[in-house]
Amino acid sequence: MSSIDWATALPVVFLALMGVAMLAYVVLDGYDLGVGLLLHRATPDQRDTMIASIGPFWDANETWLVLGVGILLIAFPKAHGLVLTALYLPVALMLVGLVLRGVAFDFRVKAQDQWKPLWNFAFWAGSGLAALSQGWMLGRYITGFSQADLALVFAAAIALLLPAAYVLLGACWLVMKTEGELQALAVRWAKWAWPPLVLGMGLVSLATPVVSETVRNRWFSMPEFIALLPIPLATLAALVVARAVLNSRLVLAHLCWVPFVAVVSVFLFGAVGLAYSLFPYVVIDRLTVWEAASATSSLAVIAVGCSFTVPAIVGYTIFSYRVFSGKVRELQYA
Repeated sequence: MSSIDWATALPVVFLALMGVAMLAYVVLDGYDLGVGLLLHRATPDQRDTMIASIGPFWDANETWLVLGVGILLIAFPKAHGLVLTALYLPVALMLVGLVLRGVAFDFRVKAQDQWKPLWNFAFWAGSGLAALSQGWMLGRYITGFSQADLALVFAAAIALLLPAAYVLLGACWLVMKTEGELQALAVRWAKWAWPPLVLGMGLVSLATPVVSETVRNRWFSMPEFIALLPIPLATLAALVVARAVLNSRLVLAHLCWVPFVAVVSVFLFGAVGLAYSLFPYVVIDRLTVWEAASATSSLAVIAVGCSFTVPAIVGYTIFSYRVFSGKVRELQYA
C-alpha cells in the first residue's frame, strides 16, 4: 500500500478506534453511574448490594475513557486542543465527579455508621455531576461548540437526557445482577426511567437536524433517508423490547438479561447514527479527520502501541466480566 493510502486510511482507523473506546466507556461506565444515581432510593442493605454489583468493574470501566481521550490527544492533537479549550469547565467538573465517586466508594465501607450516609451521598453526587457534565459535553460537541442560544438549549437537554439514559441502564443492570426485593425494585426503577428516556430521545432526534444543517442534510435527503430508516426503527424496536420484558414476570427469571442488552443496543444504534452524522469531521463543520490527524509516520508508531494495549484492555475486560458473571455476591474488601 502506498504512503498516500496510509495517509488516508490511518486517521480513519484511529477515529473509529476512538469512537469505539468512547462508546465502550459510555455503556460500561454508564451503568455504574446509573447505579450511583439510584443509590439514594434504596435501603442501607440494598445500597451495599448495589455497590457490590459494580465493585469488580467500575474502575476498570473508566480505562476506556483514558483510551479514548489518549487517542484524541496523540492522534488528533489539533482537535484535542479545540475540544478541551471549549469544554475545559465541564471536563474539570466531570473529573471532580469521578474522583468523588472513587473516594466515596472506598471510604463508605470503612466509615463508621454515622458517616456512611455522607459517603453514600458523595457517591450519588459524584455520579450525578459526572453524568450531567458528560451530557453537556456531548450536546456541545454535536453542535460544533456553537454559541447560539438554540445550541446551548440543545446541550442542556442532552445534559438531562444522558443521566436519564444512565439511570435506565443502571436499573437494567441491577435487574440482571440482583435477586429478590432489590431486583423487583430495580424493575420498577427501569419502568419509571423508560418514558422520560423515550420522550427525550424523540425530542433530541427532532431537534438535532434543526440545530445542525450538516446533520439535516445527511438524514433528510433522498435516497439517504430511506437507507438510514432502519437505524431509528431498530432503536425504537430495542426500546419496545426492553419495556415489554420489564412488564413480564419472566424478567425476574431467565429473561433478566434482556432489558440490559436491549438498552445497550439503543446506545449502539445511537452511536452508529452519530458517527454517520459527523463523519468525516472530528469537530463538526470545523475540522476533518485528515486535517486534525498527526503525521502519518507518527500514527504508524502509535498504531504499533495500540496493537498491544487495545487487545490487553479488551482481554482484561472480557476476563473480568466472565469471572464475575452471574448474580452479585457480597463485596469483599482487603
